[in-house]
Amino acid sequence: MPVELKEPFVISLGSFTHANNVVVVIRTDTGLTGFGECSPFMPINGENMETCLVVGEYLGRSLLGKDPTDIAANTTLMEQVIYGNSSIKSAFDIAMYDLAAQQAELPLYAYLGGKNNKKLATDYTVSLGDKHKMVQDALWIKQQGFQAIKVKLGESFEKDCERIRLIREAVGNDIPLRIDANQGWDSPTAIAILQALEPYHIQHCEEPIPRWNFMELPLVRRQSPIDIMADESCSDHHDAKRLIDLQACDQINIKLGKSSGIFQALEIIRLAEEANMHLQVGGFLESRLAFTAAAHLALVSDNIRYCDFDTPLMFTEDPVSGGIAYNRMGIVTVPEVVGLGAWIDEEYLRQLKKIVIS
Repeated sequence: MPVELKEPFVISLGSFTHANNVVVVIRTDTGLTGFGECSPFMPINGENMETCLVVGEYLGRSLLGKDPTDIAANTTLMEQVIYGNSSIKSAFDIAMYDLAAQQAELPLYAYLGGKNNKKLATDYTVSLGDKHKMVQDALWIKQQGFQAIKVKLGESFEKDCERIRLIREAVGNDIPLRIDANQGWDSPTAIAILQALEPYHIQHCEEPIPRWNFMELPLVRRQSPIDIMADESCSDHHDAKRLIDLQACDQINIKLGKSSGIFQALEIIRLAEEANMHLQVGGFLESRLAFTAAAHLALVSDNIRYCDFDTPLMFTEDPVSGGIAYNRMGIVTVPEVVGLGAWIDEEYLRQLKKIVIS
């Protein structure tokens, strides 16, 4: 499901012009249909649309005839079929949870034990680039009524500090700024930048150093006046436990495309609750389909304090029916229907390259 973005989405890991996503549709012999989606992101999860189709066929054949609502067993089976490939596994996982919640006749958040009793407000992202354009983009985000601005960094001390200085001067002090280096700094640079940015009231910084260098993340955290949020260094619950044990971060960013879906994301949430740690739920370049699943998940725990659900607003077209809705202030509304509550129309699905397993 390739969808063009309104303008390139640029981070320290590269520039992206399209959301090249994969949809999983599971049809049961009871007449229910479940939908899932993933956004394979090559620099982070090592997958693309082509690998997802290949691996998805292996997964689909292994799951054929299984009870789609026995998600624990099916998750174990997918892990036995192939290591990694968290992105395509997440699409199957979301579709199975959609079916399980439909069968239980509950909205997905309620099936997961959550309550639709808190405000979900997404930030909006400023791509990495020319400092003057970044300032204009930040001003536009504030004018649109969003309640937080996320700024992509990860280049150099001088350029990144100047970007934040100019953005903060332009937007004022009444809107939170969040920064994301996407692993772009080494440890000394990260510490220097984070200390230099202290006067600009930064809410948190995502993944300041390379994820393979997580053993230095505790040092960065101790010397940073800004909260550190683990992203690429925390894919699943095993990563989360390691980082918590190391006291390497203040917060964790959950993405279904990293955790292989909701099943393992719930374990990350449990670990964070035990550690009294706050969480963010975000994503890659998914459409409103997968972000609807993310929004349901965000209603599961009070420890989930931040949402990064802006990607669908960057699409040139919206192929999703139902699903989450956005108001002008970036408030996200979750559908009050059974299951996921988001799907792709059959007519649109017929246009896509597909593999059918029956």
